[in-house]
Amino acid sequence: MKNDNIVWHPHNIKKLDRANQKKQKPCLLWFTGLSGSGKSTLAGALEERLFGLNRHVYLLDGDNVRHGLNKDLGFSDSDRVENIRRIGEASKLFVDAGLIVLSAFISPFKQDRDMVRSLFDEGEFIEVFMDTSLETCEQRDPKGLYKKARSGEIKYFTGIDSPYEAPEQPEIRIHSTEANFEQSVDQIIDYLHAHKIL
Repeated sequence: MKNDNIVWHPHNIKKLDRANQKKQKPCLLWFTGLSGSGKSTLAGALEERLFGLNRHVYLLDGDNVRHGLNKDLGFSDSDRVENIRRIGEASKLFVDAGLIVLSAFISPFKQDRDMVRSLFDEGEFIEVFMDTSLETCEQRDPKGLYKKARSGEIKYFTGIDSPYEAPEQPEIRIHSTEANFEQSVDQIIDYLHAHKIL
């Protein structure tokens, strides 16, 4: 519920000032895909590469955020929506601070990803779709979650009994079954150079 007594307080130092101080163009790379598609692994590899290039970068990982900021949320459709809303707002603050932000979340619903995109200026939101088949993700099953979902131990599991709406026109599409992570990092770095973010 909106409180009419809360007023936005403007400050003199702006996003552009913080970006110029860091000598980079802030943005959000939003990694989306099924569990086991490689989102966190690729985002971590990209974070290391960008850090090595002396870029100010921060990674927000779905599981890690649920240990703190979103620990009160479950995995129902409504909780998933709120999970993405909160991380979208948090990412916006990090971008406003002048950082290159990497967010690795399943984020299964197109409407929620579009909502996060709407928080950012043109070109700041970069959707990275981990285009990995359910079969491949289930074969990998690094956390044993698909097995639990198939046995009924986990409810509302994306790809099993909860839908995943794949992006139709992501800025970057990664076929993680075909390329290794080093090549995928190169693909993202090339995109960032081409769009004058690096």
